[in-house]
Amino acid sequence: MIVTRKTNIGDILDADVTTGKYFMEIGMHCLGCPSSRGENIEQACMAHGTDADELVAKLNAHFGN
Repeated sequence: MIVTRKTNIGDILDADVTTGKYFMEIGMHCLGCPSSRGENIEQACMAHGTDADELVAKLNAHFGN
């Protein structure tokens, strides 16, 4: 899976549930909430005041990209 700023969080978690740790590390503790699964990386990072590009890089490294 290749992750971008526009990738849906639910799609990432569906591809590999262990990626949840990366969201938790930056304060996104609402991963079970239906609305959070519908957000993309950019939207979620904006809401939580975190760097979307940094999260994208970690997720892509996780997926071997």
